[in-house]
Amino acid sequence: MNTTPAGNSPELRRRLGLGDAVVIGLGSMVGAGIFAALGPAADSAGSGLLPALAVAAVVAYCNATSSARLAALYPASGGTYVYGRERLGEAWGHLAGWAFVTGKTASCAAMALTVGAYVWPAQAHAVAVAAVVALTAVNYRGIRKTAWLTRAVVAVVLAVLASVVTACLRSGAADAGRLDLGADATVGGVLQAAGLLFFAFAGYARIATLGEEVRDPARTIPRAIPVALGLALVVYAAVAVAVLAVLGPDRLAGATAPLADAVRAAGVPALAPAVRAGAAVAALGSLLALILGVSRTTLAMARDRNLPYALAAVHPRFGVPHRAELAVGAVVAVLAATADVRGAIGFSSFGVLVYYAVANASAWTLTAAEGRSPRLVPLTGLTGCALLAFTLPVSSVVAGAAVLAAGAAAHGLRRAAARRE
Repeated sequence: MNTTPAGNSPELRRRLGLGDAVVIGLGSMVGAGIFAALGPAADSAGSGLLPALAVAAVVAYCNATSSARLAALYPASGGTYVYGRERLGEAWGHLAGWAFVTGKTASCAAMALTVGAYVWPAQAHAVAVAAVVALTAVNYRGIRKTAWLTRAVVAVVLAVLASVVTACLRSGAADAGRLDLGADATVGGVLQAAGLLFFAFAGYARIATLGEEVRDPARTIPRAIPVALGLALVVYAAVAVAVLAVLGPDRLAGATAPLADAVRAAGVPALAPAVRAGAAVAALGSLLALILGVSRTTLAMARDRNLPYALAAVHPRFGVPHRAELAVGAVVAVLAATADVRGAIGFSSFGVLVYYAVANASAWTLTAAEGRSPRLVPLTGLTGCALLAFTLPVSSVVAGAAVLAAGAAAHGLRRAAARRE
């Protein structure tokens, strides 16, 4: 097993314990789906929103289990990029890394634009760019500062979401009949919504991509991933039930700020400003952790020269991949100035589902001595990822496939050039 950085690139410092790892994973998940994906998912699933959430959770559980087993064996930065390379071959590792970097870069843009939409809708793009610049600076200063800021963000967001759930469920506007499955729910719609909601669950990948910065990764990562995923699922289910009971599937599908609309419909309009503030904080927390994860996978790919090797540098004082972080921040800032939130979510979901398909295929190759989970787990995860990826909106599938093909072609050309040399 090759678990050390390639070449002479310095290693990152192991500073994160179990609590920090759980918080970073939870901060990546709580916020992304609740404030950005519920509306598009309801538009696809209609009254099938809750079954779609359940499907997304099952696939996410399988992916999390596979990722945890692999992360314990390969505690290096890069996540599935490393697992695919070691278990399936370099080409599969490159595909996973490229899918993650491109898909999660789109996620970063979506979260930055969510911040702008809630803070200052008239200047959403400008606020989004400012948020990217500020959080890139925080990450640049070191992983411990990032973990403490993420802890504060998670605390604020959970308090706001608890207020929303309480206000909605205690309101006379809540109607349990709105949770019933109606004729508008189709299998295709539920699967498409599950693919969009998977965008929210994928935050646990941040724990695996930080493998080189976690203390005792063989124990910490397998424990942190399911804990973070389980907590996020409880939060998602509670918020989805509360908002759906007040707004119903049709109003939820058309809402641009569904949680703020829900508290107004519940007769508590005074809570709406706090919800908008909480949404902005949640998106900031997700953006912070997303930039962190993308930069670490960029670092791992640069070490193997699948991206420019200059991006593999680690800052001598702060112990972070500073060039990778600056490069990721610059690309995300450009996207935040030009992108569309719903399109970014679909594109991101496609890339991340491909990434986890490779993770499950890698986990399938584990032996019993390596801590393999029951074979049904990676098989279900692989099948679910493929199914959800290709039931996403056609535009997302076409754009995602084109970007992955371009990455594969570039990798092939580099390999051919290296053989000639």
